[in-house]
Formats: sequence, structure tokens, C-alpha cells
Amino acid sequence: MDEYGRDHARKQGSAVAWVESPLQMLCAVEAHHAGLLGERTLLVPRAKLRPLTVTGRELSRLALPDGLELAGPEPGMPRPPYRRTWVVGDAFSGKVQAGWLTAFPRRIVVVDDGLATIRLLELLSGRAGTPLLRARASAGPLRTALGTAAGLRLRAAARSGRLSIFTALPVPAELAKAVRETGADLVTHDFSWLRSQPLRRPRPEERTVVLGTSLVRNGLIHRDRYLTWLAALGSAGPVAYFPHRREDPDDLARVREQPGITVYGGGAPAEMTLRGLAAEQRVLSLPSTAVTSLRVLLAARGVAVETVEVPEEWWTSRAAPSLRSHLSMFAHHDTGVTR
Repeated sequence: MDEYGRDHARKQGSAVAWVESPLQMLCAVEAHHAGLLGERTLLVPRAKLRPLTVTGRELSRLALPDGLELAGPEPGMPRPPYRRTWVVGDAFSGKVQAGWLTAFPRRIVVVDDGLATIRLLELLSGRAGTPLLRARASAGPLRTALGTAAGLRLRAAARSGRLSIFTALPVPAELAKAVRETGADLVTHDFSWLRSQPLRRPRPEERTVVLGTSLVRNGLIHRDRYLTWLAALGSAGPVAYFPHRREDPDDLARVREQPGITVYGGGAPAEMTLRGLAAEQRVLSLPSTAVTSLRVLLAARGVAVETVEVPEEWWTSRAAPSLRSHLSMFAHHDTGVTR
């Protein structure tokens, strides 16, 4: 964002951010640091989510940007004061969409929520009247109606210059152009605030670090194929395994049983946990949005972040070609993206 844009954002007053995942929480901090949200931001995490508690604790140990306040957890999305900036990560949440229809925020800022961010951009720039619904969602008439109304409201906000999407993900150039043509402000970042912070936690000693995945629990890849692959890695040398926050506890128990694999405590985003890796280490991951952000954070340290292509026989029948295509954009450095 240029200096004019930052000055304009500062004049917008204050913002309230409602976050429901560690990545959303981290990106809300980055958005405030970038000057996108105004002078003051109240960051409110959803209650009863352990990963958010862990992430909040990690953030509180760092030098938070001036004007940012970490609030206590709330069970539901707080209703920001009239004409304030609303910051959300999950644009497909029914609570969030209902909030857009019953209140009048000055501006709406959507921060990263993984692969769902790309889907939002596609829907936003697509045919008018398309409901904002999650991929693979089975929605009834009422939920579809809410998604349709929310889509209309969000597109109206874009046309009037009141919608920003803040992301570190690789957005294909053609998609980025289409989004900006709606009037939305597409702002990319490279975790500049996090990169400026001192390293406070020791790095794992293992040379190979593996990021866990949600693909197994979501029924998109076969469990036994994935666990067999992990076992082979462990037999070849020590492996540090960082679970995905949605991994099944029974699956993690099986991973812990594998010789050579040490499972580390999860909760905080990989971007925070692994940013201190050394050049002699490497990160392996199935296609994931974390691949992109870790490459940004670790490139200067000389750490290789490698995406493991999913073999055809791993996929289940639930993994649609469109999903595989989405995931493939995070597999390679040369993605044909715009920033």
C-alpha cells in the first residue's frame, strides 16, 4: 500500500477485527501494521478455540503495532459501533454474512483465511447473484438466500470503494485484475511485521520439518497412503512433525508411533512457529497455503520449502478436479501470480 493509501486508511478511525483461525489473527495484525485499518484496531478472537488462545499468547510476547489491542475471546461476532471498519477472515460464515446485512460498516476488510480467500475472489469477480458459499458446501434454500444477499452487499461495497481484501497468497494475475475491476482493493503483503520481530522460541533440531495437513480429515486423500508416506520419511532420518490444527487426534496418535518422527505441539500458525529455521533445514508439505507464506518468511534464511505433489492414487472421490487445481497453485514458486 502506498503512502496516500495509508494516510487515507488512518483517517477512517478505528476497526474491529473478528477472527476465527490463527492465520486470520496473524493477518489482522499485519493489516493493522500496514496501515489498512486506521489508527486503532480491537482484535477479538472467537471463544473456546485453543489454537486462537495459543496464537494470542504468542502474539502478546511480541511488540504489537501501536494502536492494536488484543481483546478477550467472545462466543459470537461482536457488533462494531456504527460506521466503523469491520475486519473478518471467514467471508462464508453465516454470522458474518448476517452482520453485513443488518449493520452498516464504514468499510469491510477481509483478511486471509487460506484457500477460502481464493474462492472468495473468484466468486466476487464472477457472475452477479452468485451466492457466497463454501466450496463443497451443501446449502439449503435459506442458507443459499443468505449467501446471495451477502454477495450482493459485498459487491456493492466493492463498487463504492469500501471493500479491501488483504492477502499474502499468490493470486493469479487474471483473477487479481478481475477483482480490482469490481472496485475492490486487493492488497498483498509479505508479513513485514512478523519478519521484523525477534525470534523467541527455539527451532526444532531435526533437519526435515513436515507440515501436517487437513486433507485426510476432510476425506480428500486416503489416510493409509498419507501415513505410509510419513513412515517412510521417518525411517530415512529424524523428522519434526507440526500438526495441522484440524488433524484428527487418532491420526496424530498413529504418527507419534512412527520411529524417527517427533510430533511438536500445534496451535500457533506455522508462520510464527517455523520462522527461525536454519539454512540446513527443509520444510515439506502437501499443497497448502502455508507453503506460500513460509517461502516468503524463510527465503532470506536460505531454507527450502518444498511442496510434495499428491500422487493420483492418494486422492479420494471427494477431491474434485477444481479443488486439485486450486491446490496446485501453491505447489511451485513460478505460479504466474501478481503481487
